[in-house]
Amino acid sequence: MDATGLKAKAEAWLQADPDAATVAELRDVLARGDLADLADRFAGDLEFGTAGLRGVLGAGPNRMNRAVVRRTTAGLARYLKATVPDVTTRGVVVCRDGRRLSAELAEDTACVLAAEGIPAHVFPSLAPTPLAAFATLHLNAAAGVMVTASHNPPEYNGYKVYWENGAQIIPPHDKGIADFISRVEPANQVELLTPTEAHARGLWRDVPDSLGNAYLDAILKLRVHGRGSQSLSIVYTAMHGVGGVWMERALELAGFRNVHPVAEQHQPDGAFPTVRFPNPEEPGAMDLSLATAERVKADLVLANDPDADRLAVMVREGSGKLRMLTGNEVGVLLGHYVLVQGPTRRGKPHVVTTIVSSTQLGDIARELGVAYDEVLTGFKWIANRAVQREREEGTHFVFGYEEALGYCVGSVTRDKDGVGAALVFADLAAWCESRGKTVLGYLEEIQRRFGLYVSAQRNFTFPGAEGAQVIARIMEGFRRSGPSRVGELPVRTVLDYKKGERLPPSNVLAYELEGGGRVTARPSGTEPKIKYYFELKETLAAGEPVEAARARGEARLQKLIDAFIALARERGQPEVGA
Repeated sequence: MDATGLKAKAEAWLQADPDAATVAELRDVLARGDLADLADRFAGDLEFGTAGLRGVLGAGPNRMNRAVVRRTTAGLARYLKATVPDVTTRGVVVCRDGRRLSAELAEDTACVLAAEGIPAHVFPSLAPTPLAAFATLHLNAAAGVMVTASHNPPEYNGYKVYWENGAQIIPPHDKGIADFISRVEPANQVELLTPTEAHARGLWRDVPDSLGNAYLDAILKLRVHGRGSQSLSIVYTAMHGVGGVWMERALELAGFRNVHPVAEQHQPDGAFPTVRFPNPEEPGAMDLSLATAERVKADLVLANDPDADRLAVMVREGSGKLRMLTGNEVGVLLGHYVLVQGPTRRGKPHVVTTIVSSTQLGDIARELGVAYDEVLTGFKWIANRAVQREREEGTHFVFGYEEALGYCVGSVTRDKDGVGAALVFADLAAWCESRGKTVLGYLEEIQRRFGLYVSAQRNFTFPGAEGAQVIARIMEGFRRSGPSRVGELPVRTVLDYKKGERLPPSNVLAYELEGGGRVTARPSGTEPKIKYYFELKETLAAGEPVEAARARGEARLQKLIDAFIALARERGQPEVGA
């Protein structure tokens, strides 16, 4: 688009933008004549897709702002009225985290819903994402909205949508809502009530404190050991997010008396002053937690991301050093714990993970006679598969996880729950302590029985339109000329999920290798990245130290990674980009 076209689009946006702050921002961009910035802001509409919206805050249709959220909410409301007959009775939950503009976006959401005649069940203060998912079920709402950008950097915000089953939306609802949004009038013409008017008409309903208490009661019942610990030393970080007060209360009620919050990161702060990227997986994000843990000689470190739907865990090695567990290790530990140590339940137990997570949970499930599924990446697929099998087969969902630090124990929420999972992991650690074992000792017991799985992920970033073409070229190169072996390992099976044979179509390729390994390639759904996932299974010899087997497995894994990336280079991946 040329400069004249861009400026015309910007002027049209200015006429419809109801927010003086973003109007001033866009006028400044125009005054500076920054055509590259304009081109990015008006490259298209922010796509309503993976459970809603997520993007950089700012003016323009390709940004998160009040204009976009008002139009999105109007589209959502009208889709709900077309598909859920009693939505005007049941209402929609509205929840928010502590990010910049979250309060305004949540208020706009509630006020547009009210103008559409739909009651908004509004959290009066900040709350974690798991509370939004829980409230949608607990209040029998027709849908839920959570204003959050999860673990993205501070310049982002987002808008996550739950369906009436408490799970994030999947097709056809995501496409249906997007279609209704596309027909909504300009933002300054979208009707909304004031909060006072909405309250007066009974269309703004504050969520009571009793709901939070009900959530805490529910996650306390997820514990297996259930005795807490006076001596187990736990460090917890909220990562400047909204999980702090909830996690502290949960651990206190569970009987954990030796808990040390990371003071610098405990209060919600959307600027995230101590971390550039508030994701526990990112380099440096856990530095303050590690320093606190060393100061108090902690046995266990628990970390939530800013909206508290993810969980990271650090534990002590035999040498005394703290080690971060991988997402797969946490998933296998929690899954095995609730399956083997948990109570016997009516209905066949059911566990779910994703096609890029470790295959070990599946091996455990098969040996134990437990129902098991692998689904596409994203917790919406885990939760909706759990609901489907419960409805159709009478299974009992016990646990689901994805390697990107997302876990759900039981059916308290139909989404990943970093607070509930952290509480159950603390319970697991207390159970290990009561047996005179460490968490890593328990993991070793599992590995000696089911095998030691080593895994890794490599991401390559290629920004912009040219980057998208690079990523598409790499994926097409593998489809056109797939390898018969990766390094020393023959390819046993090729799974092209774009064909939609096992699961809904998705741009993912997986190579199952002889001996139990797997390599998976997929473009990210939210960032300009291509992601590669690697896993190998190593069998421990009788009496062999687990460290020796792990070192052997990781050396083999590195060779596998190097071999596959070389194959990607042959299929169009540039040398730069990581």
